Amino acid sequence: MAALTTQVLVPGGSASTLTAAAGGGDTCTPGDGVFLEVNNASGATKTVILATPGTVEGLTIQDRSVPVPAGERWKIPVPSRLFAGADGQCVITYSPDATSLTVGAFKAA
Repeated sequence: MAALTTQVLVPGGSASTLTAAAGGGDTCTPGDGVFLEVNNASGATKTVILATPGTVEGLTIQDRSVPVPAGERWKIPVPSRLFAGADGQCVITYSPDATSLTVGAFKAA
């Protein structure tokens, strides 16, 4: 797993960088205003899966699965109340694989 560094977008504008999604998954630090940007350069839909480690009244919260259509670039919110694990990180996996996906974690200043 690769740890994505949260890039802070400043009011005057910022350059942003996407990196190749790791085949074994990635992690990021979730929080208010944090989002993933996912670019799917493949010819097929890829699903981004965000692990939800918490429970509500003893019931497991279902992981969030976000299908990203072929050739599209999506932004996915990553609030800590849903996605922070015991180590404070959000675990991100890709299905059927990470081929042709680039990702980045961002937050506005």
